[in-house]
Amino acid sequence: MQKVQVAMKRGFDIIGSILVLLMLSPFIILVAIAVKIGIRGSVIFKQERVGKNGKLFNIYKFRTMRYDKRLEENQIFSNDEGRINIVGKVLRRLKLDEIPQLINVLKGDMSLVGPRPTVQRQVDKYTDHQKRRLEFRPGITGLAQINGGRRLSWPERIELDIKYIESYRLFMDIKILFKTIFAVLFNKDPK
Repeated sequence: MQKVQVAMKRGFDIIGSILVLLMLSPFIILVAIAVKIGIRGSVIFKQERVGKNGKLFNIYKFRTMRYDKRLEENQIFSNDEGRINIVGKVLRRLKLDEIPQLINVLKGDMSLVGPRPTVQRQVDKYTDHQKRRLEFRPGITGLAQINGGRRLSWPERIELDIKYIESYRLFMDIKILFKTIFAVLFNKDPK
């Protein structure tokens, strides 16, 4: 990617995340109160993820599950559904649990759009081709999320992430963001 494109993408990320945080600030306070009342543990869940060029960072999310120290420290995801209450289900359905990732964007760990960040044990299984996914900052949303998301297999998601990287343009980020908003508001999978 050209240096100009990189600078434009980063500028877009900074301006976009600041504007969204300002617009949503009263709402963020309400969500934080709902999480504190409805779910034990800290309001913000953080977990180590792999970012651009394999750099580790802590991703931030609103907590959607009951706290379980053993499961969280060992990154055991098999019992996640049993730990989610009604507050967590609503936050996940509306993707509101992702709002704190705007702080990750401001810090430079993430971008508004890019491959979703994952944990180290998944990255350790990547082929050389799949490691291309680490060439960009991970995103809050991405090409894979608007084309099936979790319904896609892991290899299909990775291929869409690589396609995004290979054909990146700032206009593509804007298009993906609008399709993400549409998908969240109308519970649709925009194609």
